[in-house]
This record gives sequence, C-alpha cells and structure tokens, in this order.
Amino acid sequence: MVVPDVADRRVQLTPAETVRIGALASGGGRTVINIAHACARGEIPAMVAVCVVTRADAGAVSRCQSHGIPVAVVEPEPAETFDDRVDAALLAHDVNFVCLAGYLRRFRVDAWHGRALNIHPALLPDFGGQGMYGDRVHRAVLEAGSTVSGCTVHWVDGAYDTGKHVVQRRCAVHPGDSAETLAARVFAEECIAYPEALRQVLGGR
Repeated sequence: MVVPDVADRRVQLTPAETVRIGALASGGGRTVINIAHACARGEIPAMVAVCVVTRADAGAVSRCQSHGIPVAVVEPEPAETFDDRVDAALLAHDVNFVCLAGYLRRFRVDAWHGRALNIHPALLPDFGGQGMYGDRVHRAVLEAGSTVSGCTVHWVDGAYDTGKHVVQRRCAVHPGDSAETLAARVFAEECIAYPEALRQVLGGR
C-alpha cells in the first residue's frame, strides 16, 4: 500500500492487496457492524479483520463476536505502552487500514497516516474537539439552537476532529428533539456516510 497525501482522498492498492480494516471502538460496536455489513454486501472492497476495544465489557465485544469479527482487548494501563499495544493488536491481524468507530481515545496516527478515518456525530468543525462525543455533542447542538446537524467522516491526524473531511451528511434538528432522538437521526446518516467515505478512499476493485 502506498500511503497517500490525504488531499488525494484515495488509498492506492496493489492488485493483489486485500484491505484489512482494523476498527477501534469504545461502545456498542454498531458502527463496526455497519462497516462489516457494507463489506459483506460488496459495497466496500475490504473486510473487517479485527475490532480493538479497551474494555472487555464493552458492548462491541459480544456484538462483533456474534458476527464473526475477531476482538482484541487492549487495556489502557500501563498508559506508557498503550499506543504500542494498539499498534501491535492491529498488526497481529495484518491490518492495513484503520476505522475509528465510536472510539473515545486519541489515536496515535503516526504509523497510519493516510490510512485512518474517523466519524464524528456533528458537522465539523462545529461541535468537535476533545471531550465532544456521543450525547455531549447532541446536547451541544440542541443548546446552540442549531436547525441542522449530521455527521462527518474525516482523515485522522494528531488532534481531535481536525483532519480533512471526506464525507459530510446532514439531517434536520426537529423542534422538541432530545439528545436521544437527534442521535438516532444522526446515526442513520452515519450508516450511509462511513461506507460512502470508504468507497471514496479505497476505490472500487
């Protein structure tokens, strides 16, 4: 694989190379399964090779295992070796592309520059940054009085939510929305946006 300038928006693959996605998750793993299903339907020229989580009790563990996706648990402590152990877990499953899928820690992108995407549940650059995740984002959108929200798939860089955008999808914020009702509407857009972004950067084969 040739690591691209992210402005190219496309990963170059050799004809014989299989894209093996390593998904990083902190929650229930719904985004991982969405990506895996899109791969299985032939929409994305890839497969999910492993899901890396930081807690053995994360919902993603049972959800991914029930779909036949290997799971690697990388404990956060000791902190000084955490990033190395995440990289080792990915490499142990021959991963060559990374998808952050509801992952709440900063990902050390050094070895994965141009090969790592993240999805954020808002229209970046608004409502992003450290500590902005899940319902915190949706509550902030509602408190700001926004009439539109959505999601952003972007390249991962060394900071939170600052990488170049690949795909954004929008949805309306309805009067009377709660964080939960808005989250459900945004997640429906996420299920479309992540496969679309992966098709853009991985191309068709």
